[in-house]
Amino acid sequence: MNRKRILVIGVLFAFIVAAGLTLTQLNNTTGNLAVGGVPVLAQDQSTNQAISDSGQSAIKTAIAAASPAVVRVDVTATVDVSDQSNDIFNDPFFKRFFGEPQTPQEQQRRALGSGFVIDYAGQKLIVTNEHVIDSADTIRVTSPNGETWDATVVGSDKQLDIAVLELDGDISNLPTVALGDSSKVEIGDWAIAIGNPVGMSYTVTMGIISAVGRDLQKPDGNGYYNNLIQTDAAINPGNSGGPLVNAQGQVVGINTLIARESSSGITVEGINFAISINQVKEVLDQLVATGKVTRAYLGVYIQDITEAMEKTFGVNADEGVLVSDTISGSPAEKAGITSGDVITKVNGEAVGSTDELISTISTKPVGSVVTLDIVRDEAPMQVQVTLAEKPSEEDLATTTTPSGKQTNAVEKFGVAVGSISSATAQRLGLQSPRGVVIIDVDPGSRADWAGLQKDDVIREINRQPVQSVDDWNSMVQSMDDNAVLMFTIVRDGRTYFVSLN
Repeated sequence: MNRKRILVIGVLFAFIVAAGLTLTQLNNTTGNLAVGGVPVLAQDQSTNQAISDSGQSAIKTAIAAASPAVVRVDVTATVDVSDQSNDIFNDPFFKRFFGEPQTPQEQQRRALGSGFVIDYAGQKLIVTNEHVIDSADTIRVTSPNGETWDATVVGSDKQLDIAVLELDGDISNLPTVALGDSSKVEIGDWAIAIGNPVGMSYTVTMGIISAVGRDLQKPDGNGYYNNLIQTDAAINPGNSGGPLVNAQGQVVGINTLIARESSSGITVEGINFAISINQVKEVLDQLVATGKVTRAYLGVYIQDITEAMEKTFGVNADEGVLVSDTISGSPAEKAGITSGDVITKVNGEAVGSTDELISTISTKPVGSVVTLDIVRDEAPMQVQVTLAEKPSEEDLATTTTPSGKQTNAVEKFGVAVGSISSATAQRLGLQSPRGVVIIDVDPGSRADWAGLQKDDVIREINRQPVQSVDDWNSMVQSMDDNAVLMFTIVRDGRTYFVSLN
């Protein structure tokens, strides 16, 4: 090899080494490039850390803004426990020989909850859950710095489960919290719960918004919570009435309900619910002015229309609300509204969901006349309804008991059904034995996936009446196992439409 070639190779090698060192130094200095120009993670790590620090700072700021206005609510109440005594003490045979039992008929009980301070037209008031202060003899409110006040109830609403309290004494130094807009809450938003879980005062937990618009039956079975916000932020007994706060430090909900197990008894975690704050703002004026909330109502059971229902009822999903049943003696029944009608407008205003219809009707004055646009058997029409005052949840609530069984019915689509005797109808709260009752649902079947349950009463198939087991047999035995169907069912005293796709 000649000397000239050796010299050229040496120069090139030196250049490559120098370039490599330069790129390595550049990578170490800026975090942008690695040897050969390949990107590295140093800058991403730095960016992620900055984002993390920024988010943590925002959360701390939100907590600092809201937590000083969160209060502890201690309640004492006198509870009638006579019906909780051992049955033997009330037995006539026992009383004959031993006399009346000496067990106390009333006991003093204590309850703990949370609340938050708001500024209402220049007046500082406490917002909490109605179930926290229900039947209270005394209410004591404590601020984070240890100041205490006696409180009185300004107004309460059992349906929404909220109460407004007024404090006795000087509260000029008590901070207030800002109310947000729960309609802007989205899945994935930060959620901060502040309250007094199991007596641990002023505890903060954090998670995300898991879902919005949840409707759940209340624990006592009387009525439903509507339009709840679901979160995985930890909520425990004692958090009730406390605020659910967004990343801006604004209250978007009132913590009110904890799911501990599923309907089948499976233990669950991280499923908690809050009342959306916009519902509270809608009734706050009434609560402060009159101490209660008066709502108008149609007297209908309703459900949203799904895509599977569009062809059956002739209305697109999100363009109307399906009436599954009417309440006896209600304004809707008097106006001629019937099961299967689809309400599309109220006084010319479109309603595309159950929440929209409930909100629109409930804010109308009791006694006012509204014009409903409805679709019946795919034909449009208008009906005028005079709204009445909504009865209490207890008056609207119904109860059922397990049904009897029948074995001569055709099993189809994963369900076994039976006839309804007069005794069964009475126990189910039915006005007649019309229909068939589901006595079993095969796990994993089409019926199971559609949500059909044992003790559902089937009244119609594809809008054709089912009066008896004979009707059921004649209608379903020739049907294909994969046929697309629409069942009209009665469950817990309410009518629903269920699609089998």
